[in-house]
Amino acid sequence: MKTRMENGSWKLAGSATPVRRSPSSILQLLSSLLTAFTVAATETPPDMACVSNGVFRPLFRSQSDLKEVPVKSFYLDVVPVTNGKFLEFVRANPRWQRSQVKRIFADDNYLKHWAGDLELGTNALPERPVVWVSWFAAKAFAQWQGRRLPTLAEWELAAAASPALADGTKDAAFQRDILRWYSTPSPAVLPSVSDGPKNFWGVRDLHGLVWEWVSDFNSATVTGDARGDTGLDRQLFCGAGAIGAKDVENFPAFMRYGFRSSLKAAYTVHNLGFRCAKDL
Repeated sequence: MKTRMENGSWKLAGSATPVRRSPSSILQLLSSLLTAFTVAATETPPDMACVSNGVFRPLFRSQSDLKEVPVKSFYLDVVPVTNGKFLEFVRANPRWQRSQVKRIFADDNYLKHWAGDLELGTNALPERPVVWVSWFAAKAFAQWQGRRLPTLAEWELAAAASPALADGTKDAAFQRDILRWYSTPSPAVLPSVSDGPKNFWGVRDLHGLVWEWVSDFNSATVTGDARGDTGLDRQLFCGAGAIGAKDVENFPAFMRYGFRSSLKAAYTVHNLGFRCAKDL
């Protein structure tokens, strides 16, 4: 047993010799506590996966643009946002209900598959991905959750991963699956989320389920971290099945590029949804 002495040192019971903590041991203790606090503070949210840093190679770029866009580590939703989750959002934010939303923020088809403002119906089951949502609505949902939409570079980096490899361009079976999805029309009734396998990062359904909005949805030639870019003409979105678009024979990349350039932020599409991201 130890007792504290008046000078702040310690001595063992029955002993005249005090036990002192050295400055180095105190620093080690503080360092351990700080490390534990940091790990706890940065623990991955249960519905998200951590995607490690990497690079995105734009499909089209000017001579002044970077060949490789650096991407910092970030969190990404494991699955796309569902009808059930979006229903919670519109209940809490009536201005985003189907009959209340302003047409500057969503076109006439906004949530057209729902039975009503607060009713999903048989065409929009709770665990299926929400579609017929505009970029404005997706961005508002993400902010409501304390998150954000992923950047184009982040989304492409995450979607490049196959189930076994961070760089799925080296996985022949994965590449065949992507091409097969692009050649198959979307089903009238979308599957539930989580039906697809997890990729290398632990993210599901980036391929073969729905196309997905991203924050900087016009930046086919983004030159840096898009979270800092300004003055963007927001007319693009990112499609499921995306992979690093540096190969001129990469048909899906050209298909995405053409599809993105046809849309504006208020548009809604029957197979266009979204998922959220978050900074580490």
